[in-house]
Amino acid sequence: MSKVWFITGSSRGLGRNFVEAALSRGDRVTATARNAESLDELAAAYGDAVLPLEMDVTDKAAVFESVRRAREHFGRLDVIVNNAGYAQVGAVEELAEQDLRDQLETNLFGAVWVIQAALQYLREQHSGHIIQLSSAAGLMAMPLSGAYSASKWALEALNESLAQEVADFGIKVTVVEPGGFATRSGKNPDPLNNGHLSEPNPTYDGLRRRIAAFAGKQPAGDPAAAAQALLKIVDSDNPPLRVLFGQGFYPMLQHVYADRLKTWADWQDLAAQAHGNLVQEGR
Repeated sequence: MSKVWFITGSSRGLGRNFVEAALSRGDRVTATARNAESLDELAAAYGDAVLPLEMDVTDKAAVFESVRRAREHFGRLDVIVNNAGYAQVGAVEELAEQDLRDQLETNLFGAVWVIQAALQYLREQHSGHIIQLSSAAGLMAMPLSGAYSASKWALEALNESLAQEVADFGIKVTVVEPGGFATRSGKNPDPLNNGHLSEPNPTYDGLRRRIAAFAGKQPAGDPAAAAQALLKIVDSDNPPLRVLFGQGFYPMLQHVYADRLKTWADWQDLAAQAHGNLVQEGR
C-alpha cells in the first residue's frame, strides 16, 4: 500500500531527494519549504500526488495548520520527515546570542512543532513513522560546530524519549545521522561555506583553516542513494532507532565511544567517592 509523507525542507538537498524518491514509487507527499516557488517543478511533474506548502518550521501556528491541511488533503499521514535545518558555524566564543537562538529555533523547536502537530493524527491511526534528520555531529562534536551539535544532540535525546513514549500507540521513530553529502554541485559541503557563519574572531583563523582542510578530504555521499536507503527504513517492520547514513564517520565514532567508556571506567573510583556513603537513619 502506498504511503503518505510529510517532509520539511523539501526545496533542495536530502529533503528534495526524499520527496522525489517517495513520489517516484507512487507514494503521496506533502512537501514543505519556506519558498513555495522552489516546489513548482514537483507539482508540475507529479500533479495531485504532491501537495506543496509554504511553511517555516519556526512558525508554530503555520506548522500545525500545514500538518492539518496535509491530513485533510490525503486522509492520513504515514511518514513524517523532520529534515528542515541548517548549520551555524563558529567557535563557542564567537556565537552571538541570536546565532544560538536562531539555530535552536529552527533545528530543535521546529522539529518539536512538527512532531506535536502530527502525533494527534498518528495516535488516531495507531500507526506512523517519524523520521528525524540528525547528523554525525549529533553523536560527536567537532570544533566550530558547538551550536549545530548542541541542536542535534538535543534532537537525539528528544527522539529517544519520544520513541519510548509513543511505542504503545504503534508509532515508530528513527533518527537518521548523515555524514557529508553532496547536496550542492556534486561536492561535499564545506562547513565554512555551507552554513551560517558567526562573526569571526581572528584568534580562531588557524583552526578554521585546519577544519576546512579536513572537511575537503571526507567522502561525499550521494543524496539519491540516501533517499533509496530511507525507503528501506520506512518499509521495514522493525526499523532502527538510530542509523548512520554515509561512510567515513563510523570508525571515528567507534573511537569516540570507546574513549568515553574508558574515561568513565578510569574514573569510577572517584564516581563512587562523589556518591558518598550516607546512612539514612531509620524508619
